[in-house]
Formats: sequence, C-alpha cells, structure tokens
Amino acid sequence: MSTASQQPASKPLAAPSPPGRTAEEEQIMAVAATLVLAYGLHPADITRIPEGTATDNYAVVDQAGRRHFAKVYRTREHLDLERTSVELSEYCADGGVATARATRTREHELIETQGRLPMSLWSYVPHTETAEGGLTGARWAAVGTAMGRLHSRLAAHPAAAPTLEPDAAVCDVAASRDRFEHLIHAYEHMPRLGEFETWALQAARERQAILGDVERALALLPQLTVQVLHGDTAGPNVLFKDNEIAAIVDFRPPAPGYLAWEIARLGCDPKSVLDNSAESWLTGYTDLTLAYRDANPKASVDDLVSSPRVGCAAMLCSAFPLSVPVERPHILDAAMEAYGRVRHEAALILLDRLPVMEEALRDVLR
Repeated sequence: MSTASQQPASKPLAAPSPPGRTAEEEQIMAVAATLVLAYGLHPADITRIPEGTATDNYAVVDQAGRRHFAKVYRTREHLDLERTSVELSEYCADGGVATARATRTREHELIETQGRLPMSLWSYVPHTETAEGGLTGARWAAVGTAMGRLHSRLAAHPAAAPTLEPDAAVCDVAASRDRFEHLIHAYEHMPRLGEFETWALQAARERQAILGDVERALALLPQLTVQVLHGDTAGPNVLFKDNEIAAIVDFRPPAPGYLAWEIARLGCDPKSVLDNSAESWLTGYTDLTLAYRDANPKASVDDLVSSPRVGCAAMLCSAFPLSVPVERPHILDAAMEAYGRVRHEAALILLDRLPVMEEALRDVLR
C-alpha cells in the first residue's frame, strides 16, 4: 500500500538517534511504543516495507501471530485530510467494497495523533500482487466488477451528489500548451542534455504539436458524470489475489471528479495498452466495461464509451514525468524514465485507436 495523499514529504518526526542506534532502529522502536500505547497491540516483529509518498510503511506481526499494516505519517500538517481519506475507505468497506479495514485506537480514533508518531493501522491483505504489471485475462472483468461496486457506493456519498458536467474540466489544453512551451524552453537552455532529457525534449515537442488533436477529441465528448471518486486508482493501489480483486487501497479525501477518468486510470494503464495487441486490449477493455455495468447498473453508457478518450486526453495534457528532469531531478531514476517512455507511447497509441475503440464499445453496450 502507498500513501492515501500525495502531499510533499517533510522531515521525519523521529528524534535524533542516540549513539549506537540507527535512525531506522529508533523509528521501529517508536512504532512499537505507539502500537502498545495507542492500540494495545504488542508487536513480535516490525519490518519496513516500501514507503508511500508521505508515509513510512511497516508490516507488523503481533504476539498472537496476526499481521497488520502500519502507516507512519512524516508530517502532521495534513492529518485532517488523511483522516478523511481513511473515513472514505471505511465508508466503502461498510458498503461491501473490497478494501483494507482501519484499526481504531483505544480512543476510537482512525489515526493516532497524540503520541510521538502519527500513525494509522490497517488489516493486512495477504498473498497479493498489485496491478502495476498491467491487466490480462480474467483480471479485466475483475477490475470492472470492483470499480463498478466502488463507484456505485461512492455515488451515495454525502460529500457530493453525481452530476453531469461538460468536457471542459477534463483537462485544460491552453494551460498544457503553456506548460509544454515552458518545458521546451527549459530543455533548450540546459548546458547539456542526457539521453532521457533529449528524449523528453522531443516528446514535449510532439505533445505540443498534437494538442490541437486533443482539443478536437475533447470537443466530441458528451456531458459526463462527475461524482466522489477513490482519487488514485493507479496500479499500485489495486491488489489482486490470483485473478480476483482482494482490495482497493489508499483512498484520497472525498472529492468529485470524472467517473470516466477513474475507469481509464486502470483500463488505459500504459502497460496494459503496450503489452497487449490492439485486438486483445480491446477485448479486455470490453470485458472491463461490461463487468462494470453489471456491478453498477446506473452507469451511463456515455461514461463507459468515453473513458478511453478521457484517459487519453488527460495523459497527453499531462507533462509528468517529462517535467521531472527540469523540476524534480532528485527523483529521476531508471524506473521513472521507463515509465515516461511507456506512458507517452501508450497515449499516442490510444489517440490513434479512439474511433475504433469507441465504436466497438458502443456496439456491445447498447
């Protein structure tokens, strides 16, 4: 699981380590103390696992052999938002959506905030793998069913009722033009470009050149449903056990957005697009949309048919991660470079396939 909120990380909250003890050992001791004091849980083992953007994550085994997942927030600045994210996850779990459950503190709080470490504690989802590798086979329909149940539940959330909105807010093409112009100018004035920077400059020029096509694609969209969403249905936040969804995790705070975009986040994942032939990808996406409609019968055909167009436009308007060498060079690594390349290629392929895809989807959804 990664973090539920993508806020910038601040300095760790743990105090400086005493001589002879590493910062990691000190943090684990602080986690253990928080588990005992706030949750009445006595850990037998605590293991650091890959962190989220704003959390340090730990697998915990208690003395009874039960497993838990602990998220330590690196800053207290956004804990109110983090709490609403946990509340949204619990709201979905109460409605039968497959997700992890939060463990309340002794004071019945969803996040421990009084002690040294702000922390949330979760049920551990065992024997799973994420959807980061893309979708194949029966997993397409499994994702459709899980997303349909998720959106059906969220449509009743009190934060905002579903509405129909025009395409204008899918992405701001004018702002994207300015963004790519800025990036191109920055790259052109760098004293030296590495291999990825050279590619990113070319990709930014290519994106800028086709934004007119994106604008025309958006103009063809009907009004689409806007409602409360999960907020980050990316591959790392979808956990499979075999070919079934074990859990959708790491909710964002409740906020309205385009239903079609959240469907496309998984269905149009770059690896799914590139690792399948055009025919097999379309078959998989069709399976996803049919399973989604079965699980969410009130879903609009327009939302489902338009989801690839919305996903494609959003990806082509986004400068991430082409912007990373200019704005956040410290996070650039081989994985980020590879992601940038596949995301760009997949978006271009989607743009080319849109007419055929939408016609096929509309035929099966009639």
